[in-house]
This record gives sequence, C-alpha cells and structure tokens, in this order.
Amino acid sequence: MKASLFYLPTLGNRAQIESGMAGMRGDLYQQMLREISEQVRLADDLGYDSVSFTEHHFHIEGFEVSNNPVLLDLYFAMQTKRIRVGQLGIVLPASNPIRVAEDIAMLDQMTGGRACAGFARGYQRRWVDVLGQQTHGIHGALPHQHDEIDAANRAAFEECFRIIKKAWTEPMLAYQGKYWKIPVAGTPWTLDTTAKWGAGVEDGVLKAVGVVPKPLQKPHPPIFQPFASSENSIRWCARESVTAILPAMHRAHEERLFDLYAEVSGRPRGQGMGILRDVIIADNDAEAVAMWEDSGVFSGRAWF
Repeated sequence: MKASLFYLPTLGNRAQIESGMAGMRGDLYQQMLREISEQVRLADDLGYDSVSFTEHHFHIEGFEVSNNPVLLDLYFAMQTKRIRVGQLGIVLPASNPIRVAEDIAMLDQMTGGRACAGFARGYQRRWVDVLGQQTHGIHGALPHQHDEIDAANRAAFEECFRIIKKAWTEPMLAYQGKYWKIPVAGTPWTLDTTAKWGAGVEDGVLKAVGVVPKPLQKPHPPIFQPFASSENSIRWCARESVTAILPAMHRAHEERLFDLYAEVSGRPRGQGMGILRDVIIADNDAEAVAMWEDSGVFSGRAWF
C-alpha cells in the first residue's frame, strides 16, 4: 500500500473566503505556495509516494485555484528529492490531448521520471463549457448524469486518452477520430529536412506526426482516474490498466467496485485501486472536529 497527498489548492481560511473574492488575492496565493511547499517537503522526507493537484479554473471564490496542475507539479518537484508528482486530474474533454501528452512527458523528463498522470472527465460547467467550446463543444457532466451530455463527455474523454497513450508509446502518431484528426487530411509538407532526417510524409503530404519528447518512464508514467464511483468508470479503468481512485462512499458499494475491478482486470483484488480519505491532524479530537468544521465541512457545503 502507498500513501499520497491530494490537494485542492485553497486561498485563505474560512473568514478570508467569506469576505469575498479570495481567489483574486495574490498574497493568499503566495501563502498557499509557502504552506504546501512546507508540507510537500516534509512528505518527501517521510516517504509519501506522491502528491497531486486538481485542475479547475475561474475559482474566484478561492476554493480550488489550481488551473495548471502540471506547473504546480514542477514547482514542488524542484523542492523535493524523490516524491512523485501528478494531477487528479487533467480534464481531458476540455483539453488538447497533444498538449497534455507533451506537458506530462516534459514533466517526467524534468523530474527524472517522477511524474504521474491523472485524467478526469470534468463536472464544473462554469469552466468546462468555456474551455471545451472550440475543441468539440462538450459540457461538464455530473457523476449521476446519464444523458447526451454525459455520453459526449465520455466519448471525448476516451478519444483524448487514446491519443495521449499513442503519443507516448508510438514513434509516429496518426489518428482519425470523431473529435481529432491527426494530422489534418491533405496537409502539405515539403520540407527537405523532414525528408532527410524525419518521417511521416508521403508525396509531399503529411501522414503522421511525432510527439516529442517521450516520457522518461517506459512505456509511460502511471495513470490514475479520480474519482471513479460508477461501474462504467471502474470497468474502463480496469480494461485500460488505469488506477481508479474512489471517493468516500457506502461500504457495500465500495466493496462491489473493488470486486468489479479485479473481475475485469484479472488482477488480484485491491491492485489498481485507491481510496480518498480526509485526514485532520490535531492535538485532540475536539480540536480536530473544530478544524474540520471550518475546512472540509465548510468547503463541502459551500461548493459541493
């Protein structure tokens, strides 16, 4: 079993958030960076396996100011020696899969093979709808939704995932999907340099592209999906050898998902599965409960 840290990078305490627009305050952002830096360095010394961050945008309220988890990964990796860094996770339906593949591969190279990859589908429509509009017009989908929005979101997610894995593992990439055409049909490319020292061109037309750099880890960094709670998501994770991170849920349902992953993947029960748990560290129970009321309970009621 491995223990990891997961952050929703929040700006300010309860009083500062309730004063309004905490996400705009640069002083609170600097405070967040200092505090997480101290914790991540300690986790590195204590032997924690990894640290990961969400991806969210437009959080003017201050709850999750984590618009680029890969940059946060690199920032904290440069202060540590061995702890792995990842995302839980990059929202693929609102992302360019080539850029995601490149960014994580660069992170893996720059950290000496310490990168993890986490991919999510996205549920906050305030930002998913904005960032996804030019790519394929998808929307954020809530976990309980099973409609056209959910179906389109899942289809876009799975296509992006396939492209990213191919970009990491194949020398040259050619993919013709519903949302992405790589390369675009009929793209002319007559550069002699490519003909001499590259690949992917036939009769002056681009037929494939090579995504570089490749990850340092082979075949690619370990992949996670947060926060899987449906049987469909667990089946997909099991088929793709993706580690599913389960949120807190009813014990009977959790046990069923553990069984399902093992059944579909053929791996021993528990492998490929992780669980999310909130932890409060205090001198006594009363202090812990008070801290929890002003942190987890407050943010849960206010945001979720």
